[in-house]
Amino acid sequence: MGARILVVEDEEKLAKFVQLELSYEGYEVAVAHDGLSGLMAARDQIPDLIILDWMMPGLSGVEVCRRLRQTGNATPVILLTAKDDVSDRVEGLDAGADDYVVKPFSIEELLARVRAHLRRTEPQDAELLVFGDLTLDRRSREVHRGQRAIELTAKEFDLLDYLMTNSRQVLTRDRILEEVWGYDFMGDSNIIEVYVRYLRLKLEAEGESRLIQTMRGVGYVLRD
Repeated sequence: MGARILVVEDEEKLAKFVQLELSYEGYEVAVAHDGLSGLMAARDQIPDLIILDWMMPGLSGVEVCRRLRQTGNATPVILLTAKDDVSDRVEGLDAGADDYVVKPFSIEELLARVRAHLRRTEPQDAELLVFGDLTLDRRSREVHRGQRAIELTAKEFDLLDYLMTNSRQVLTRDRILEEVWGYDFMGDSNIIEVYVRYLRLKLEAEGESRLIQTMRGVGYVLRD
């Protein structure tokens, strides 16, 4: 399962929509519908990121954020709000929010911001990635399956690194394209399929199990 995300939103339809989209991306999602419940969930469940509505009955999202920061909680917080004045943005950021998304928003933008903040909180010292008998050394840029050395091009290496970093998570083609080739990539949309085929030819010798699984109509997942 992917990162744990807490959504605190009193509009139930919007909360459900965001929950489904995040779950579809492979995240583990919990939902609270008011500020007090959200504050308790943030303290008890220890999420990796919080998406927090500003305007809620009782305890506002800004007050929830402020109280979390006062207790030393440094979990990344993305505020959702219809407030778009500079003074409102300043208030939210001063309360400890890490980001600010104005309603109505594009779900693609929210997902991109979620990924960006989660990347910033990932440990940066994992030089060796291991998945079963597959190892990837970021420092030497060497890849082995068991005792067999595998030579990869730079882009093949980057793609495998991303798949291993997010192993057992279903990754959509759009997400892979954005993270490995760049958000502004304008090339052939079939480039991912081409490179997955290259990786399979190199990683999966005769008698070895298939590691990169195709999720038809969705994307790919690295799993046993």
